[in-house]
Amino acid sequence: MKNIFRIVSFFEGVSYLLLLFIATPIKYLQGDASYVKMLGMPHGILFMLYIVLAIVIKKEMNWSNKTLGIVLLCSIIPFGTFYMDKKYLK
Repeated sequence: MKNIFRIVSFFEGVSYLLLLFIATPIKYLQGDASYVKMLGMPHGILFMLYIVLAIVIKKEMNWSNKTLGIVLLCSIIPFGTFYMDKKYLK
């Protein structure tokens, strides 16, 4: 389960960075929302999967509620999932 969570967290982080730093500027600078539409749905699915897996894996990893909160917070901070992987999953 830990490996699945690591893979999902990696892809969630990459999709968030692509959406935030590539698709959104293209939308507002060039008026082309197609990249946001293309990346938005996969990112949303990965985000929800990340949240569910973090809650499920909490018991396996013996995380406190505070640690779980930090792991969940990492999903909304750019580069947060990569930090979380290094700090809590290795």
